[in-house]
Amino acid sequence: MAGDSGKKLFVGPRFRRIRQQLGLSQTQMAEGLGISPSYINLIERNQRPVTAQILLRLAETYDLDLRDLATADEDRFFAELNEIFSDPLFRQIDLPKQELRDLAELCPGVTHSLQRLYAAYTEARRGETLAAQMADREEGTRFEANPIERVRDLIEANRNYFPEIEQAAENLRDELNVPAQDLFVALSERLREQHSIVTRIMPVEVMRETLRRFDRHRRQLLISELIDGPGRAFQIAFQIGITEFGKTFDAIVNRAGAVDDTARRLYRITLANYFAAAVMMPYGAFHAAAETLSYDVHVLAQRFNAGFEQVCHRLTTLQRPNARGVPFFLLRVDNAGNVSKRFSSGTFPFSKFGGTCPLWNVHSTFDTPDRLLKQVIELPDGSRYFSIAQCVRRPVMPHPQPQPRFAIGLGCEIRHGAKLVYAAGMDLDKEEATPIGVNCRLCEREHCSQRAEPPITRSLILDENTRRASSFAFSNAREL
Repeated sequence: MAGDSGKKLFVGPRFRRIRQQLGLSQTQMAEGLGISPSYINLIERNQRPVTAQILLRLAETYDLDLRDLATADEDRFFAELNEIFSDPLFRQIDLPKQELRDLAELCPGVTHSLQRLYAAYTEARRGETLAAQMADREEGTRFEANPIERVRDLIEANRNYFPEIEQAAENLRDELNVPAQDLFVALSERLREQHSIVTRIMPVEVMRETLRRFDRHRRQLLISELIDGPGRAFQIAFQIGITEFGKTFDAIVNRAGAVDDTARRLYRITLANYFAAAVMMPYGAFHAAAETLSYDVHVLAQRFNAGFEQVCHRLTTLQRPNARGVPFFLLRVDNAGNVSKRFSSGTFPFSKFGGTCPLWNVHSTFDTPDRLLKQVIELPDGSRYFSIAQCVRRPVMPHPQPQPRFAIGLGCEIRHGAKLVYAAGMDLDKEEATPIGVNCRLCEREHCSQRAEPPITRSLILDENTRRASSFAFSNAREL
């Protein structure tokens, strides 16, 4: 090893994570890399560096993309810790940000545990303590305060990528061997021929409040006429996933360890949704098309007979080693600012306990529903991102029910922006960025006229003689 040259990196926790994902012991990995188990142990404890030669051997031996050793997870963990320790609960603790960053890098498991603990704490403050006590009284039951956040954590832990599901979906498309426009018919025939399930499109007067329902006794899959073509293909692919690949979903769920029943069910449904999207947009073909088309969402939607939101969501899952796409993040909000979907394969620090910044133009799409908006945004730490946003309409509702509308925001780090067709003609490095925050409670930018509440890390200043542009004035010093 003395003859190794090149840059040396201390990436112990990430190295250990890769080994564990491969299902290898330290001894097995040492044999594969031609080094001693004790050296592997020292690497994982950050007492020895990983040299360029070992990195190359790692990539060649296990067919890995070296970007697996990137800092995306550590950046996300740091953002989560920063949000947690900004809470007034920790006001008396002067905790330097560097210590949080060290914890995020060296102890990702502790970070994840702290996040779950804090999530349970915030839910308890919202009045769910009684529900937890009632659930605990029931023999054999477990309680988790927020199953939606639990499932989001599980998806993030898998980097929003599930190779078993990807392979199953590609195998199915290969068997069907039909173009995207014929997928619904092909999937319907498969359900009927192999599972004796008949697919029926039902009128709204029969299914007024339901979009999809599987009648187990009559062996019928009922889909509302309110769902458009891409939505119908998605729903029938979902049913095939549940019917044919339930054991695959269960194996993934079981790997998550101790999860309460509600979260398990939601996780399984989420995996079936993932499968449906992978059937509509099989990984190999979709990744190749995305790269060729410079991630033109509308053209991808036409090619794969999918919706705008479906394509954007699928773009966040392109994490296959040696065939990765741009690491996108996605956000879905309604016109009240409620976040109903968020995914990230990059480093964008979504807040887990609040909304989004109103200066992000994803909210402006409701005023221009037929336009795709572009924006360069910059967070308080100086990190810059390129994002696009567009308003989408979900299944049509019969009059006089309100027509549901959502805004989809899709973005990536500024260094990847040039790969997108939407950045053509733009000098992203020189483009003026809109300064935004993660959300008001964590943003320390002063003089923001859109601020809805003061930052929880600062003391509020009240002056009856002065009215500022911002609704809140606060001190420059952090509260201790």
